[in-house]
Amino acid sequence: MQPGPVHGQARFALYWAPELGDPLHRLGSAWLGRDAETGASITQPALPGLDIAEITADPRSYGLHATLKAPFRLACSYGELEAAVEALTARIPPFDLPPLTVQDLSGFLALRETAPCPRLQALADACVADLDPCRAPLTEADWARRRRGKPGPAAEARIARWGYHLVFEAFVFHVTLTRRLTAEERAVVLPAVTEYLGDAPARPRRVTSVCLFSQAAPGAPFLIAGRFALRGGA
Repeated sequence: MQPGPVHGQARFALYWAPELGDPLHRLGSAWLGRDAETGASITQPALPGLDIAEITADPRSYGLHATLKAPFRLACSYGELEAAVEALTARIPPFDLPPLTVQDLSGFLALRETAPCPRLQALADACVADLDPCRAPLTEADWARRRRGKPGPAAEARIARWGYHLVFEAFVFHVTLTRRLTAEERAVVLPAVTEYLGDAPARPRRVTSVCLFSQAAPGAPFLIAGRFALRGGA
């Protein structure tokens, strides 16, 4: 766990990430080549005829995760952000996550849930709405990054209001494993990552915490600044 930066160009995000004892943490981090908990680089498996480091470069910088509230700069102090996360997690009880599988998501490979999970949706909704007072307005660079996929009017409106397009009815739980792949690359990578992760994605698991990730400066890797236990119903 890394201390969170508190000023300057730092960004923060609320992510789901596997618990440290979950085999998915070890295998998924090794697939990406970096452990977001420690910041350590990890030797990646080989891919026949392909450069796995290049294919995983973008998700590696963010760490193994699924987005609940997308990266944002602070409109408050770091202590106030921590307090807001504590207040949110205090009222949300742990819940079971459906089994995960490797799926194609608009050309990217990602871990997706195999069944709808209303409590996961509710957690993501709460992270977006409850923590929005902590979020500073988007910069021009933020807007350019969010518009890279040429979102439509509805998505633009969500970006303008919440800083990200995949929120509320547009929320898509996904643990990104690659950049966008060509059909030829996908034919190699999909069976390779499925075999490498084995049964770890499909194992039963409970969501017992959310992670506050931090990025010290533009281009820096994201690190886990803190894990906050879900304590609702206790």
